[in-house]
Amino acid sequence: MNLAQNTVEAANEALRETAAKTGLLQIVSFRVGGEEFGLEILKVQEIIRVQDLTRVPNLPDFVEGVINLRGKVIPVIGLRRWFGLEQREHDKYTRIIVVEARGAVLGFIVDSVSEVLRIAANTVEPPPRIGKVERDYIAGVGRLDDRLLLHLDRLMTSSEILQVEAAEA
Repeated sequence: MNLAQNTVEAANEALRETAAKTGLLQIVSFRVGGEEFGLEILKVQEIIRVQDLTRVPNLPDFVEGVINLRGKVIPVIGLRRWFGLEQREHDKYTRIIVVEARGAVLGFIVDSVSEVLRIAANTVEPPPRIGKVERDYIAGVGRLDDRLLLHLDRLMTSSEILQVEAAEA
């Protein structure tokens, strides 16, 4: 493990300890298709502007391409496509959220990134039982303006991540 990784791990551990003591979650909020979602800040490595994607043959449909981020090739998934929403042109607000999911580094294209929220963990309720898709992706609904909290570990299954990694190789 290099110095940068050690520093990131130490910062993440400090955030986890603070969250456990204060009962607050830090959430990066973003928009996709008119809805607002959130990811735990500990899962987010960075947020970058959309750049040209390199299309790779035989990738699953939900993978829009790959990017080279400081020498590391990262698959990029369009959340509009993943959620089955109408596609649209990227604009000045479109971002790629680089995350770690189940040991893999991935990028998610979102319409915009809003802010970092601090919400009390006890204000998050279980997702409503309205369908398998919603329950698979959503860890809970925060009572802060009814914002959805998208649980990253449930966004993609291990087999879907393996699909991306296998096609990438």
